[in-house]
Amino acid sequence: MFIFKFFHDWIKHFVIEIQRLFFFSIRMTLALFGRPIYPAETFEQMYLIGVGSLFLVILTGMSAGQAMALEFANELADFGSKNYLGRVMILAIVRELGPILTGIMVASRVAAGITSEIGAMKSSKQLDALVAFGIDPMRKLAAPRLISLLIMVPALTIVCDIISLIGGWMVSVFIAHITSLTYWTAVRQKLMFGNIFIGLFKPFVFALIIGYISCYKGFTSAGGTKGVGRATTESVMISSITILISNFIITKFFSGFLKAYL
Repeated sequence: MFIFKFFHDWIKHFVIEIQRLFFFSIRMTLALFGRPIYPAETFEQMYLIGVGSLFLVILTGMSAGQAMALEFANELADFGSKNYLGRVMILAIVRELGPILTGIMVASRVAAGITSEIGAMKSSKQLDALVAFGIDPMRKLAAPRLISLLIMVPALTIVCDIISLIGGWMVSVFIAHITSLTYWTAVRQKLMFGNIFIGLFKPFVFALIIGYISCYKGFTSAGGTKGVGRATTESVMISSITILISNFIITKFFSGFLKAYL
């Protein structure tokens, strides 16, 4: 009976949270339209999200690209197909590795910052002060962060893709002994519309996930500083898990319905 009650309460809480997040996401999306707008806050968040995450994305992309190229080169060498390394790398990086790595890195860094900042403002009654002055916290705080994520996450993904491909090129030339012409020719052959579309569609979805969840956890945090810390942890965890699940769903969808472009 205890186990049954535990799962019953957990499912009930989960469904309620999903419902609240859904309606919050609608409100947050509507806040993107209309006036007033806050361009200064938007550009500030773009700088904090984009430039602040750039080094992390570059380091992650370079390390992951080199590691994958080394593993792929060793496996392809067994079949005498090392010249196809560029084709394999473009599929792995542009369609999967680049978006998922960027999404996880941004979720780990940015989601925690957004949730803790908004949660701290709520804990110190600053959100109530904004409302008292006639300022909509959703437009002032949530909308600029969502816009910034929608712009910077795809941009960071492109940077991660390029750096990962360069890391793969370094391995192919200096370790796998593949010429630069062979590698980049194979890359160009697979750099098609379908692969690029998937590689840029995923970051937009990941940006929405990070923005909705992190802002929701910040606005609904309770319990003082301890509650803010708990909300920050939950924000990073839920964002990362949702990104992984949505990545599989998107990949499955496009693999089934857009084979002509893949």
